[in-house]
Amino acid sequence: MKTILLTFALFLLVIFGMAVGYIFSRRTIKGSCGGISSLGMKKMCDCDTPCDTLQKKLDEAAAQNRPSENGIRVDR
Repeated sequence: MKTILLTFALFLLVIFGMAVGYIFSRRTIKGSCGGISSLGMKKMCDCDTPCDTLQKKLDEAAAQNRPSENGIRVDR
């Protein structure tokens, strides 16, 4: 029972610390630049405008008139 209470107290301490950090910094939470794709996993992008890396891949695919790595065919 001690372990559960100690773990719960630790979680509360971490959450309290994050709350205090947010209050003092006033910055919004934002994602990392690489995200899941930097780990080698395929990412499904739902952005209105693609990021620089994806845009470069799309431009290269359009130049070669072939499907890109993520399956999007670009015909301009």
